[in-house]
Amino acid sequence: MLSVSLIITTYNRPDALAAVLHSVKQQTVLPNEVLIADDGSTDETRQVIEKYQQNYPVALKHIWRPDDGFRAAECRNRALAVAKSEYIVMIDGDMLLSPEFIADHRQVAQQGVFVQGSRVLLTAKKTAQLLQSTNYPLPKWYEQGVLKRKSAWRIPILSAIIARPKTQKLRGIRTCNCAFFREDALAINGFNNDFVGWGREDSEFVVRFFNNGGQRINLKFAAIAFHLYHQEQPRQSLAENDQRLTQAIEQHLTYCENGVSLFSGSLNNK
Repeated sequence: MLSVSLIITTYNRPDALAAVLHSVKQQTVLPNEVLIADDGSTDETRQVIEKYQQNYPVALKHIWRPDDGFRAAECRNRALAVAKSEYIVMIDGDMLLSPEFIADHRQVAQQGVFVQGSRVLLTAKKTAQLLQSTNYPLPKWYEQGVLKRKSAWRIPILSAIIARPKTQKLRGIRTCNCAFFREDALAINGFNNDFVGWGREDSEFVVRFFNNGGQRINLKFAAIAFHLYHQEQPRQSLAENDQRLTQAIEQHLTYCENGVSLFSGSLNNK
């Protein structure tokens, strides 16, 4: 059976992370381990993780780095470096997972393929309601406060048909719901740690993935994930990050020097 490591990125949103960890516990097929890639959160996040670690059905690891700016690429690399499974599923720390989420991702796993999942957006009001609950009930597609409603429909037969075409399109790349074989990520040295600030570190990773012979499939009507409302990140670094993305495209790069290999030794795991 294919082993799966679930990597969850987070930064100072302990209430959302608690809801996410609760939804992971409800999976029909559990991941083999859960790795929290923490971009420098305060002790409130650590306390949430320690509480769940006391009675969690799989290994739950806290991988923390100092808070010195938005460094999602580095966070993911730190988790990727210590992941023990063959297959990697990545989500953001504010994504509530449907019970079949991990099972759906395992169903479409293919070597050399980046799987792009979708998301169901929730309004600020709906998010607040969910986080006030103790059992974090998953919304229904028809409820108020649910946006992109079709993304909340789980239709396995239709999902299988849509996932068949393989492409190398970059549009809509988001690591809030994606998956790939760890071996494929290590071959391109993971994410580029040079990316600081919001934007394009995910697209640049996929460009090198494609340049190394990889392809993409879109996972729709399966692996349903509800994205809690959050304010957008500042985008002052976007122009510089766009340049790095353009460089990877124009130079047909497959490898980044400042990548996951930097963390092949000891890490700050809590």
